[in-house]
Amino acid sequence: MEMSRPGRCSGLFGAHIQVTSQENFIHALYTRVDEATAWELGRLRCEEGIVVTCHGGCCHCCRYHILVSLIEIHTLAQYVRRTLSQDAVDALRQRMEKWHAWDASRPGRYPLSVGDEWAEFSDYDHCCPLLVDGLCSIYPVRPMVCRTHFVSSHPLYCCAAQSSDFKEDAPVYLPTVVMASHQFSMAIRGHIETQGLDFSKEVMLLPHGLALEMGWIFR
Repeated sequence: MEMSRPGRCSGLFGAHIQVTSQENFIHALYTRVDEATAWELGRLRCEEGIVVTCHGGCCHCCRYHILVSLIEIHTLAQYVRRTLSQDAVDALRQRMEKWHAWDASRPGRYPLSVGDEWAEFSDYDHCCPLLVDGLCSIYPVRPMVCRTHFVSSHPLYCCAAQSSDFKEDAPVYLPTVVMASHQFSMAIRGHIETQGLDFSKEVMLLPHGLALEMGWIFR
């Protein structure tokens, strides 16, 4: 994805929220990730004739479950607090609650009670709650997994891949872009482990982690 939603407002507490050391670490790392990604995409275009087909508004990848480290979640939540308006945060919380209800209703999860207001999901597009009108509402601080996910196939393949009736060729991902950022993924892991934390316990689905960081409790 290459675009974000324009027109930010002052967030819940405004720009006076102190920037944490975790944020500084992640912001610096994201800058290096973006540089490595741009370099690899340029190499693919010049040396192999491979051109990225991702564009703003093409957001089928946002329907996948996105695993993110809690240090990235912290940076994301700080951005939400500083940047989004109260109305935007309230809308995000509503989308988040619906996502959690959908996730809890999937086979193998504890079922929702009969008659629950969220029990019907036949028309629910279970995309990332941070997506608004096909655009990422927190694009400047989008997680690393989102920053390095690119395809060179037609966007319709990405759309079809979300269907159980999918019979077309699978989307053509660009693994070398992910490889180019591998050292930065390891840097996040190292940063977490130097604090004496278990990295495996510091990674979770984005909606779960963001709800936890924001203090939102859904039944």
